[in-house]
Amino acid sequence: MGVITGITRGRQVWTPRFVQEIDQKKCIGCGRCFKVCTRNVLGMIGFDEDGEVVDAQDDEAERKVMSIQNGDLCIGCGSCAKVCPKGCYSHAPLEG
Repeated sequence: MGVITGITRGRQVWTPRFVQEIDQKKCIGCGRCFKVCTRNVLGMIGFDEDGEVVDAQDDEAERKVMSIQNGDLCIGCGSCAKVCPKGCYSHAPLEG
């Protein structure tokens, strides 16, 4: 079984690399990745002082980080990783 590839308008073969994981220990919650993703793949979550997950908009959120909320919508463009100042993202091609 091979890796799924596509072709660009210029007829070059392109291998999309889909988001796999966000290192939430590195993430600073800046939201750059959220703003660049047009596919609604990402969302922000919060952590309280005990490390429990809370709504990012909750007043108890001491720390906010990004999470993959709709991974199936990812098109493999890699824009999220390109704008991440902390290198939090890991991507992989899809086996076909």
